[in-house]
Amino acid sequence: MTSAPANLLAVRTLLLAYLNVDKNVVRDADLEPAEVGIVGDPSHRGGYHCGSDRVVTNDYSVVESTRDRSGLTLYASALDVGTFSVRSGGATHTLRTFSTWLVAQCAANAADSRDIREVIYSADGRTVRRWDRLGRRTGGDSSHLYHTHISFFRDSTKAGRDQTPLFRRYLTAIGLIAPPKPEPEMEQTDKLVRDTGSSSRTVGDVLADLQNLRNWLISPANTTGLITQPAADSPLRQMLAMLQGWPALVAQVNALSGKDFTDEQQIITGVLAGLPPEKIAAAIPPQIARNVADELSRRLTA
Repeated sequence: MTSAPANLLAVRTLLLAYLNVDKNVVRDADLEPAEVGIVGDPSHRGGYHCGSDRVVTNDYSVVESTRDRSGLTLYASALDVGTFSVRSGGATHTLRTFSTWLVAQCAANAADSRDIREVIYSADGRTVRRWDRLGRRTGGDSSHLYHTHISFFRDSTKAGRDQTPLFRRYLTAIGLIAPPKPEPEMEQTDKLVRDTGSSSRTVGDVLADLQNLRNWLISPANTTGLITQPAADSPLRQMLAMLQGWPALVAQVNALSGKDFTDEQQIITGVLAGLPPEKIAAAIPPQIARNVADELSRRLTA
């Protein structure tokens, strides 16, 4: 069964929120809920107010555009807006001025109007006109002297594409919705310009360090690459000192890695010093023990 899609219901809600001024009383000046329609009445057949269960053979709302053929669903894809009159921004805004504004946006191909296929309206209350994006038709029946019909390509309805931006833009243009506030510019006070978190360093000092570091990093080896020498206590000076000492440190490590730090005699002396004589004797094989005893005897009698 043909039904109203959420994206067009959102447009309806938006218009009623601002153009139905007195929501507790039915007034000719207000846009009343009964004057904003999406789905045609049960006897309505054919056209954008009908979904796939109500379209007719060779229905213009289906066959004239691939966007409509590919987007045909049970959703209706049109919105009717009735008469209203509202004062805002020192001017009176009506269905006719709204319709004229809307057609101008469509004719200018505004980005938020490109899902609109056609607008059937009257700019003067006497002549019905039709703006048709496909250029197929130029008029409409006399009922459009009192309401404006807006058709949306069916693929946009099928996709649920948000259609409120265009209508919100209209309500903003006539002063019913306040324009968004511009983002405040960053405050450029002396404090922000000069404060670096250190009382002894200015922004200029920091920028100079960054420039020096950049120049040093891209300079050939064995050159300073600095425009100016950084202060002795600056982070850049400390960083450069560490980096400049790196080659010497690498050379020292390489030199030490080639040395043998093992002193066998010192190791043996240390081991023997920690053992009692009987342990040393027990550890010596008999023949070696006799040889050692003979050598010691010889040394003692010499």
